[in-house]
Amino acid sequence: MHEAVAAVLTALKDFCPLVQNITNFVVMEVNADVLLAAGASPIMAHAKEELAEMAAICDGLTINIGTLDEPWIGSMFEAGKEARARGKVVVLDPVGAGASKLRTGTAIGILEQLRPDVMRCNGSELLAVAGQSGATRGVDSTMSSNEAVNSAMLLAERYGMVCSVSGETDYVTDGKTVLSVTGGSPLMTLVTGMGCSASALTTACVAAARKAGIAGADLAGAAAAMALMAEAGENAARVSMGPGTFLPHFLDALYNALPGNAAQRVREVSLDEIQAL
Repeated sequence: MHEAVAAVLTALKDFCPLVQNITNFVVMEVNADVLLAAGASPIMAHAKEELAEMAAICDGLTINIGTLDEPWIGSMFEAGKEARARGKVVVLDPVGAGASKLRTGTAIGILEQLRPDVMRCNGSELLAVAGQSGATRGVDSTMSSNEAVNSAMLLAERYGMVCSVSGETDYVTDGKTVLSVTGGSPLMTLVTGMGCSASALTTACVAAARKAGIAGADLAGAAAAMALMAEAGENAARVSMGPGTFLPHFLDALYNALPGNAAQRVREVSLDEIQAL
């Protein structure tokens, strides 16, 4: 898997995938900056009048439900259908699922109707979508990624997708294989948009993996995104004084990250280890 992840991160800069983001107001700028620093190209587009044209030119779509209202929800479903019809990558970030019926219902509706390729979330959000008590506090997780692994495997198998669950250790699974990603920094939880940026980066990495013809592209791409976030986060934290200086250092670390170093953060988790979580 190390070789596949490194190949994805190399392909990311080689192909510079164009990623459409229907995302929340709070994170648009940081999501765009993260994609650019990592080697991808962002576009923020949610108007229904342009969704078909966007789906035609973009390599993937990130649907982030962070700031919901009815018109945006309609655009999310319409954009997802357009992307699906063209075989483009679709990634769901169910931000704050479990905090309200609107968020949870929208996330489940997207899963049922659009069948995204990847769902990238935290432990509480995943458990809420799975119908369990996710104990979401706003958009923050009160459940560890370890507590969500088994549910992630079940959801991945049910919807034929990859689940990427962030936490102190990140877990990425297609329902059969489980990969863990270690690294990062606690400072990442103090900067708005890190999780949302991981979702946008996931879209870019999966699109790059598909373009490069990498085996198991969706699983390898999702793991590569989390490995790159972890590598950059850890490196940025070493030279940061706090959250205010972390973000610019993080963007620099993304730009300068070596694929091989990031790939070393990924390993396959055995069944015995999963049962022990």
